[in-house]
Amino acid sequence: MPKHPVIAIDGPAGSGKSTAARLLARKLGYTHVDTGALYRTVTWLAIERGVDLADERALAAVVPAIHVRFEPSADGQRVFSGPRDISREIRTPELTRQVRFAAVSPLVRKALVPVQREFAERGPCVMEGRDIGTVIFPDAQVKFYLDAPLRVRAERRWKELVAAGKSATLEEVEREEAARDESDLKRATAPLRKADDAIVVDTGRFDIDGMVEHLARLTGERLKGGGA
Repeated sequence: MPKHPVIAIDGPAGSGKSTAARLLARKLGYTHVDTGALYRTVTWLAIERGVDLADERALAAVVPAIHVRFEPSADGQRVFSGPRDISREIRTPELTRQVRFAAVSPLVRKALVPVQREFAERGPCVMEGRDIGTVIFPDAQVKFYLDAPLRVRAERRWKELVAAGKSATLEEVEREEAARDESDLKRATAPLRKADDAIVVDTGRFDIDGMVEHLARLTGERLKGGGA
């Protein structure tokens, strides 16, 4: 059992888990741990050091040096590697195209397990990803699996792209989301799946405020009941 309360949030791309996790953590006063940012930080530091991203062992060797911490900010969350704020660096299109090397690497995923678990040693956290409730914290006090119909998830992503001034059709985004689902579900290491004791939430039924309130209420019930 984690030293401090852990709320594990898993789900496919576009399910709203990142936004829900960030706002739920803010509401509860917990740390929001964006596990995707950890893989991005590994990639960023590897590039900084001139590591061949296709060299799985060299890439995994970077993990102990990432020293990531998260801080809430007015517009979301800031990510630090040691003293350096890398929030912008890890979100560039160039890095996004390269992060797949870390994401699919069994060695990197294994090396990041203790890094992720360490956050629960520091204090209560809301951690989101695709294998939090099944691999990282199978004994988390609260587990959610967020999902929504593919079309709903694609529309969310498409609106984000349009708002950012990027060109894409809804159909293109929907195909990309479907391909991402296929990859996440069938990957050999830590595939996306729902933990047996996770609470399934259809995020398509809520606006963001309603969803956070719903998750907060369920969290309170689970924690009051001992996480059972």
